[in-house]
Amino acid sequence: MKAMSFTGRKRTVVLGAAVIALFTGAMITPAQGADTNPVVPIALTPPTGLPDIPAIPYTGVKSATFTTPEKMVTLDVTPNQGTIGTPFTVSGKGLPANVTLPLTWGTFDGTWVTDIQPNSVNYLGTKYTKYNVDMVKVTTDASGAFTFKSTVPSDFGGVHDIYLVQDGVAIAHGGYQITRSLSISPKSGPIGTPITITYTGLGASLYTAGAAVHWDSSYAGEVQALWTRGTGKVVIRAAGPVGTHYVEVKDAITFAYLNILQSPVPYANGGIASFKVTKDAGAPAASMTWPAKVEPTVTQRTTLSTAGLDPATDGAAKLSVSSGQILTKTTISATGIPTTGTHQIVWASVVGNRVNCTGTCWAYSSVPLGTVDITNGTVSKEVTVPDNLGGWHVIQIKKGDVIEAQAPFYVKPSIMPFYDAAGKVIGMGLAKADNSGSVEAFAKGGAGTPTTKFKAGEEITISIKGVGWTQLDNTMAVTYDNSYVGYGCGFNSNGYMVIHIRATGAPGTHIIDLHPLLYTQQPSFANTAYGMVPVLSSDRDFAGLALGYQLPVIHFGLTIVK
Repeated sequence: MKAMSFTGRKRTVVLGAAVIALFTGAMITPAQGADTNPVVPIALTPPTGLPDIPAIPYTGVKSATFTTPEKMVTLDVTPNQGTIGTPFTVSGKGLPANVTLPLTWGTFDGTWVTDIQPNSVNYLGTKYTKYNVDMVKVTTDASGAFTFKSTVPSDFGGVHDIYLVQDGVAIAHGGYQITRSLSISPKSGPIGTPITITYTGLGASLYTAGAAVHWDSSYAGEVQALWTRGTGKVVIRAAGPVGTHYVEVKDAITFAYLNILQSPVPYANGGIASFKVTKDAGAPAASMTWPAKVEPTVTQRTTLSTAGLDPATDGAAKLSVSSGQILTKTTISATGIPTTGTHQIVWASVVGNRVNCTGTCWAYSSVPLGTVDITNGTVSKEVTVPDNLGGWHVIQIKKGDVIEAQAPFYVKPSIMPFYDAAGKVIGMGLAKADNSGSVEAFAKGGAGTPTTKFKAGEEITISIKGVGWTQLDNTMAVTYDNSYVGYGCGFNSNGYMVIHIRATGAPGTHIIDLHPLLYTQQPSFANTAYGMVPVLSSDRDFAGLALGYQLPVIHFGLTIVK
């Protein structure tokens, strides 16, 4: 059966930014590129609702300010290093007798830094803040000694200072070094089995905050744990052949540091675990894994601005559905509109690309969604979200060029369906490449006949809709059997991304996964580590979550046939 179309039988694909501009209607001001606004770094507050977030250690109460003199009594910490949950003892001698004093624990907060523009979001790196929390109050005996027993809390890896404080001055000092641990679950299963990897002891510095995951020495992606206080939890899928395979996690700034014992952070040791692939149960169906629904901590939304807004309007708009994939239906309702007569309902978006981003990189554009007559200041109208870029957009009610009311809508990525002539879905995302060079093939991004069966060496296409344009969502990283092979971008093609890769490996099932990625190319900024690779921890430790971005991991399975 021949595929007739992609997202709908009568919809067409718009090719590039220049063509998009012809079809999306009048440009709306301000029409400016990402590099025309001043960069304002914002250290993000972690959103509420993230899963498995450890509490701040011990009492969780920040210690009162104290000074640290050059000379202090040395506390005995035994042992002085280990993994989370390890028992240890803090003891001191030669201290003031018969006094009760606070014992403190040094810890950190870590977060992501972004620049939130009216028309985009830029990734600017990470930030770490060191502080002390109260562990416990200890009482010395008549000889000035004390002993305190504890277990290593769930916290960042590395050295944690321990101070005994009296009258705002530290009088004794010790320390504990948290090292790393690795566990996986389950430890066996068929090809495609989700494997949860838990890696503790990630640090709060550039050289210790990242880890690289390997499957049989192939690089699967990066793990961070800024918001999860040093504990990274990620999922990869088992890949064949049947037999024993190895999951290895190592310290990394994007890619693994292979001589860690000779580094300044030798305690950032990695770990290895084995997984047994038990059988090939066939290629799993295409699917998407979404992050937990969290409460954003940033109110700014791209394309949402007061530019062009009627200064006299009291218009307040809301949507019946405020997020969804392309072609979602939603009703916009508004009150307080001061003007009457025919109004336009438009979709605010952007057009452009990053490749030639030296002047105006992209500009605002609008897509007509319909018209409505307003007589009493109120309106309620169902509209359909266009086949457009992913991310935050705004639906506006306009009188001429003036905005009377507006409300934001978030477009989620989606797997593109293929249809036959009767409108039946005959494939999801995967297809053989059409390299005929025809106008039709070019319009489809080179996607040809949908299938999940390929011969080794054949070219595969993966088609995704609703890809965004900011540095947090304009790109997705691709792994083939847990090996990172490259990335694709959907900005220049209006959110429609068709990735081309090669079918390889022995006959049987193979897996492909698409992960969020931190784009650090154009425009580029200093100190943007962890970019351009799969972010395996994107469901719980990713800057976009604080801005309301819902970026999935997208899964495919295919069969290599003889």
